[in-house]
Amino acid sequence: MTDKTGADRRFPPALADAARTSFSYGEDGEGIDFEPYDAFDTAEETTGRLRQWTGNPAVDGDAYRVFGQDGAGGLVALWCARPGRPLTEQPVVYIGSEGECGVVAGDLSGFLWVLADGFGPMAAALYGAGEADEAHETGPGAAPAELAARHATTPRRPAREIIAEAQAEFPAFAEGLWALCR
Repeated sequence: MTDKTGADRRFPPALADAARTSFSYGEDGEGIDFEPYDAFDTAEETTGRLRQWTGNPAVDGDAYRVFGQDGAGGLVALWCARPGRPLTEQPVVYIGSEGECGVVAGDLSGFLWVLADGFGPMAAALYGAGEADEAHETGPGAAPAELAARHATTPRRPAREIIAEAQAEFPAFAEGLWALCR
């Protein structure tokens, strides 16, 4: 499906800090539905999850570094779609528990700014910027914005732009993943 970016499984400092950050989803379902991990899933776990999602026992998970999930069990991962580039420069994707999937951001910095604007990975991947006004009604709280300010290597931009740019750069992500299904 894509070229692999080596066997790099070193957890970026931004993700380690995200694991210590509070993402509030709330009882009313407003907020950021994101549960970060404190390490990448192992290669074996990632392959197992991808095989389960696709129903294809020949698939491997080498191109993905799973670093979180949403409350429904959808996965958030770095997708190694840019050969030879560091993990922090790989796109962030969402692979949902019900067969949905999509691109969230073009890189880790963009993902941090998407969180800072109040979007969870599923909302960004599936609904894009269409939910921006709803996300801003309650606001994401200070923690995601502080996380992005500490670790983003790009200037802040609106989530609408980040999501639209990433989805335009990788328009065939979902189609390519669905093509692996049996």
